[in-house]
Amino acid sequence: MRALKLLALLPFAALLGGCDFVVLAPAGDIAAQQRDLVVISTVLMLIIVLPVMALTVFFAWRYRQSNTQAPYEPEWDHSTQLELVIWSAPLLIIICLGALTWMGTHLLDPYRSLGRIAADKPIESKDAPLNVEVVALDWKWLFIYPDYGVAAVNELAAPVDRPIRFRITASSVMNSFYIPALAGQIYAMPGMETKLHAVANKAGTYRGFSANYSGAGFSGMHFEFKSLSGADFDKWIAGAKASSNMLGRTDYLQLERPSQNDPVRLYRSVDRDLYKAILNMCVEPGKMCMSEMMAIDAKGGLGREGLNNTLPLTYDKYARRGAPLGSEPTFVAGICSMDEIKDAPSREVTAPLDLTPLRGFGLKRPPFSPAHPSSTSQLLGQRPKSES
Repeated sequence: MRALKLLALLPFAALLGGCDFVVLAPAGDIAAQQRDLVVISTVLMLIIVLPVMALTVFFAWRYRQSNTQAPYEPEWDHSTQLELVIWSAPLLIIICLGALTWMGTHLLDPYRSLGRIAADKPIESKDAPLNVEVVALDWKWLFIYPDYGVAAVNELAAPVDRPIRFRITASSVMNSFYIPALAGQIYAMPGMETKLHAVANKAGTYRGFSANYSGAGFSGMHFEFKSLSGADFDKWIAGAKASSNMLGRTDYLQLERPSQNDPVRLYRSVDRDLYKAILNMCVEPGKMCMSEMMAIDAKGGLGREGLNNTLPLTYDKYARRGAPLGSEPTFVAGICSMDEIKDAPSREVTAPLDLTPLRGFGLKRPPFSPAHPSSTSQLLGQRPKSES
């Protein structure tokens, strides 16, 4: 196996002499297995490519016009032996590549929990995974550690030989979460969640970035992945808890604004439901969550009164966060009952609506207040007169 790896590295060495070989010399077991797939596949393909290239040169030289010693057989048209060689060798290689791809697809599925820490180190019951919630912002990365209640911008840390369970989403456009030393890339998409399981086996600092173009600040959308010893990771967590920054929903809405080349920032506390709200596109107070809308639809929808709930659920950040172009913000509001409206401060409502039947859905009903968007008029897609 080692000889095959060295053989496959030779052509890369000539072409990539000045490049970083982190993909071929990774720090994590998942990335190492992916490296082996690349190496073995390359070697298998070279079994055909190299002889074809060599024979091309050989035939061109041997049967050149000036070589009168070469046999001339214009009536020759078939050789069973040659046909067997020409077809059997590629067929066997395709079978090997297919088997390799099939096994790799299942064993290295990013959603699949790790089966080992390293080639010689199986998973043990004490190896509890480190949970990390990843949010791709414009143009920075937010990492939330729900088990520790801390967060970081543009810096990710994890202990050596501890499985990492990533849950990944995005705030606006699609990005690609990629740490070459740790594992392959996986997409981060708004309103959707992808997962990745990985482990780091060597201490060090490695580069992570977005591998999918996402706009003007894309070139600065990178971060450091720190693979630390257990003691150093505890110090990193303690440093985050000592920070003066806190990440609530209002703080997140400010952080979410597009910015470029952001410095590393640590947060000592995080809203425990922040990631869930980001994923369901309902960070703003009173906005209906995507999961709530899906639950309503699953129960048959809101009928005639719910026609205006077809308004877009998307963030529409650039119109709502101070962009010069675009209309004023509109979104589907949370649902409130008539009892909440009666108990609320007086406010002019442009279109009263009996929402009492909606109690049976068991959805969270945000409080009704002048500063709160959960008014009947907004549920109908209209603006209160005081805001017009």
